[in-house]
Amino acid sequence: MENNKSFVWPQGILLALIALGGSLSLGLIVPMSLNTFTTNAVNLKDIEIKGGTQQRLNQFKLAMLTSWQQQARVKGLSYNVPTRFQGVIVNRAKLAPNQKVIALTFDDGPWPEYTAKVLNILRENNIKATFFVVGQMLKNHPELGKQIVAEGHVIGNHTWHHWYHFFNQQAAAFEIDRTSDLIYELTGAKTTLFRPPGGMLHNGLVTYARGKKYTIVMWSADSVDYKTPSAAVLTNRVLKQGSPGGIVLMHDGGGNRSHTVAALPQIISKFKQQGYRFVTVPELFELEEKDEKMIANTKK
Repeated sequence: MENNKSFVWPQGILLALIALGGSLSLGLIVPMSLNTFTTNAVNLKDIEIKGGTQQRLNQFKLAMLTSWQQQARVKGLSYNVPTRFQGVIVNRAKLAPNQKVIALTFDDGPWPEYTAKVLNILRENNIKATFFVVGQMLKNHPELGKQIVAEGHVIGNHTWHHWYHFFNQQAAAFEIDRTSDLIYELTGAKTTLFRPPGGMLHNGLVTYARGKKYTIVMWSADSVDYKTPSAAVLTNRVLKQGSPGGIVLMHDGGGNRSHTVAALPQIISKFKQQGYRFVTVPELFELEEKDEKMIANTKK
């Protein structure tokens, strides 16, 4: 015991300096209030100490980093797409019929009035969704983009201008890179998800995005809400097309989305009645990856 006492004071100083330095670094990397994170402090007692100042410090830094990564993942700031989904076009996840999970996605925002209403409905139902944002809209309404990520939703890239014409590589890079850079600057999220405007696959945008290892996220259920059908028609259309592993396309921006807002609670309620639960797009891919591994293991 006496031999250990002389080490306690300097170690405490070093740990405090590391913790302070880590906090400052993260503050620079993630431009969001730390209040958006839930508290999950690192318990130093859980760190196995096997002697040596450097080893103890390395263990502390590793535990601290792991804790921050876990918290970032919870808030949508950091999420991983399995390797086999990178640089490919995906319409849905391949899941067994009894895997009743589905992903709600929203395009063209953030948009005044409608994005906030969609977020309120999702919050009331404890659902996380995936939002594909337009860069210039995010620039005009940064607080809504921050709210999307702060509330645990996943954010994806939907180009800067939402144009449909052909793009050479330089123009495509501008549309996609500028949007991803702004997403990161405002929210701290580095997105690897891309959805082309109008679902157009051959105008240069998807070619560039695939080269950058983005997952091209399409859809399996189209609400066609941009044509402003009634809430009842919109709801029935989505339910009819919905299936396990499906990706539902809706819009929180791009025009009048009052019918989408009106239909959303019914869509959620009726899917729940059918036994569905809701996940984000990355979670959907992770479930498919897990199923594939389980199948592969059973064949060994």
